[in-house]
Formats: sequence, structure tokens, C-alpha cells
Amino acid sequence: MNIFTSENFDQEVLQSKSPVLVDFWASWCGPCQMMGPIMEDLFKEYFGQNIKIGKCNVDESSDLAEKYGILSIPAFLVFKSGEVVDQMIGGVSKVKLEELIGRNI
Repeated sequence: MNIFTSENFDQEVLQSKSPVLVDFWASWCGPCQMMGPIMEDLFKEYFGQNIKIGKCNVDESSDLAEKYGILSIPAFLVFKSGEVVDQMIGGVSKVKLEELIGRNI
């Protein structure tokens, strides 16, 4: 799983040639914990394809959460060419995240 932080976000997400799915989460968030295994599965399934998948801890990178208006977590944002092009908020099914990915690769 890719880990995105304030230090690597520009390079790993905003400058990525591929679309990037970022899971904004926190360790104290129950729904975020439920989404963890789903995100791991998606990371493995889409590894090597035209999408990068990773997580950003909102407590450790609060500047990014503020910049992207993250008010509820988990929040799943898709970035293309440095811009947010799609998003989904809350605990959702793997199928819903696969649909989000499918719309953007």
C-alpha cells in the first residue's frame, strides 16, 4: 500500500502520470478501519495497472485534509493531473470503490 504524506504528496499524487486513488483516513475512525482490508485488496488487484492506490492519515497530514476539504472520513479522492476529479465519502462496498476506479482509469 502506498502511504501518502505531506512530504511526498506532490511527487506521488499531484505529479503522478497515472490516476491516484487516495483514502483519507484516521486510526481512531471505525469505518476507516473497516475499509482497510478492502483498500489492501484493491491495491493488490490493481497493482501494475494504470492507477496508483494509497492512504493518507489525516492526523499526520492535517494540512492535506484541510487543503482538500476533508470533513468526513473515510474520504476517497481520485486525482488526475494534480486535480481532484472524483470522490466518494464514507464506508462503502468494494464494488462501489471498483466503480469509482473504473470511472477514472
